[in-house]
Amino acid sequence: MQSPFLGELLGTMVLIILGDGVVAGALLARSKAENAGWIAITAGWAFAVIAGIFTATATGSPDAHLNPAVTLAAAIGSGDWHRVAVYVPAQMLGAFLGATIVWLHYLPHWAATEAQDLKLACFCTGPAIRDARANWFSEIIATFVLILVINAIVSKTVGSPNAIPAGVAPYLIGMLVWGVGLSLGGTTGYAINPARDLGPRIAHAVLPIAGKGSSDWGYAVIPVAGPLIGAALAALAGRAFGM
Repeated sequence: MQSPFLGELLGTMVLIILGDGVVAGALLARSKAENAGWIAITAGWAFAVIAGIFTATATGSPDAHLNPAVTLAAAIGSGDWHRVAVYVPAQMLGAFLGATIVWLHYLPHWAATEAQDLKLACFCTGPAIRDARANWFSEIIATFVLILVINAIVSKTVGSPNAIPAGVAPYLIGMLVWGVGLSLGGTTGYAINPARDLGPRIAHAVLPIAGKGSSDWGYAVIPVAGPLIGAALAALAGRAFGM
């Protein structure tokens, strides 16, 4: 039953379960992890990436992109676009399912939480200061760094005297995501992944979440398009640098 579609779906689902899960634990009222803070959230997302990569590779997707921005960068870098039509829908569906599971897991906590913005933050990102130009720059820059360094990590796994063992790469990528979150995530919440933001935002819009407010669709284009632009620029830079 393994397939690239299934691997990307399940890997992204695990990514969101653990990623949105740590946010919900830190933000929702009467959670034992309430007020755990930014360090816990960024660490949780790093571990979520590692778990998602291993899940994807074990269920049929050795690429384990889990992110349309990574898929776009790979297509630009290789010139092979056939995976885009398979991976991106799987990633979107996996993200939606993962967010739905987080909603079910924390079911009594939504009604116990008064702040609508905190409930939305458990599903998708939002800016600390709403400034469209700055928010675009933040998502583009953070994703550019993510993709450029992923390319640097992967480029050392094959055919190099300093090759990184393939099994180590997921841990390095998880550490990279942790670093991006700590250093660049404070402005917009570092979506750096269109599926991570859009799939759960759709889930927030359609699920019967107690006391929810707006899904903030006016902002939604930035965490979707910004990472794609950053990924494309990083892919072009990687080609220029021979990565």
